[in-house]
Amino acid sequence: MSAISPPEYGSNPAPPPSGYRVPLNTTSAFPDPQQAGQPVAYDADGVSPIFIGSALFENSVHPCKIGPHLSPAASVPYGGTEHAHHGRYDLLPFISQQMEWVPTAHGRIPEYRRPVEGGYEDNGSKLYHALANFQGIRVPGKTGEHLGGCNFAFGGAEHVAQEDYAILYVKGVTIISSTQHSLYRCWK
Repeated sequence: MSAISPPEYGSNPAPPPSGYRVPLNTTSAFPDPQQAGQPVAYDADGVSPIFIGSALFENSVHPCKIGPHLSPAASVPYGGTEHAHHGRYDLLPFISQQMEWVPTAHGRIPEYRRPVEGGYEDNGSKLYHALANFQGIRVPGKTGEHLGGCNFAFGGAEHVAQEDYAILYVKGVTIISSTQHSLYRCWK
């Protein structure tokens, strides 16, 4: 049996698998721009910023789009419709120095990279943050290998983009796999 050295710890450790979150609920005031981070998109009006987050349900957590101009602010694609989420949700500030959108298709999770976890289904299947292109508009959604694409909420319905979408990744983290374990290695 060979020993494995622990990873080096630097001054900039990789963020947790789901990123650093800002807890909010239906009645919360939207955080200031410094805390909210950069919007990942703009709504159909081309002016209203759209952010990403995760909506908490009783038995699952789903990636969602968040718009301070929406009421309620969080919207989730689920069951063929766009659900206005009432209750707890967590804003994920997009920090371009730590995160990047990586193109993918058909539910594939690109290998050797660490996607930002956005939640899980009630059966435990992992969900990740995704960004689809729909009628010239970038729309946040969710993806997972079991979904076969990016499911996103727009115009009151749940849509599926099997191609022309991206998944959110942590920059500079490579996953090295073996039969016995997985290691995260941070690039410096």
